Amino acid sequence: METNDQFPARPETKRRKLLRRIAAQRLWRAEVRYVAALLTFGMLAVLARLNAYFWWDVAAAHALQNLRLPGLSGFMRAVSVIGNDWTPIILTSVTATVFLLFRRRSEAAGLVFSAGGGAIINGLLKLLIARPRPSADLVAVFRQRQSLSFPSGHVTFYVCFFGFLFFAAYALLPKQTWQRRLALAAAALPVLLVGLSRVYLGEHWPSDTLGAYLSSGLWLGFSLHLYRRWKERSTLHPEEEIMNAK
Repeated sequence: METNDQFPARPETKRRKLLRRIAAQRLWRAEVRYVAALLTFGMLAVLARLNAYFWWDVAAAHALQNLRLPGLSGFMRAVSVIGNDWTPIILTSVTATVFLLFRRRSEAAGLVFSAGGGAIINGLLKLLIARPRPSADLVAVFRQRQSLSFPSGHVTFYVCFFGFLFFAAYALLPKQTWQRRLALAAAALPVLLVGLSRVYLGEHWPSDTLGAYLSSGLWLGFSLHLYRRWKERSTLHPEEEIMNAK
């Protein structure tokens, strides 16, 4: 019987050590940012629980609603329409089905986990914080809603849904192609605009959208971490593929 002593392990190269050090530094920075975002959201959530709105909420909402640009009102309503009523559930289901048709099971599961989990967390946070919606005597309200306000459900869905699609497009589509650039822009733009839309329509305070960006960003980061783990487990290494082919 031959022993492993006849095949001593190769000494780790400087390049591998450098790559491991860089990866460890990136992980540490990511953890610091994650904890900082979590603490920031926690403080904002406590203040939102104690205050129906902040003075800067009213000032920022007035500044945005006082913009007089042709077609701005219709554009802002169009930005928000994807998050209305049952549309998020339908859109998530259809997109996950398309992923499955292309045999992208990890992407389908990751999308449902991100968007579905974000919706559940958002609902629980709304009940816990119980902040009322903006009132018509303070800002112009496009459609008065009786539901709770903090954090914004629209922003949460956009971040968890389009944010996951942004990452999937970045990881799967070929680099330096117009298709990839178009997909990234199409996924990023709704996320950037929806917060402004919710405030402009008077359905949320700016702090509601800020809280949603923080909480949903944290959940999206966790979802993407699990998605990468799923991909690693479902992808065979070349050596394993060769052994299975024999």
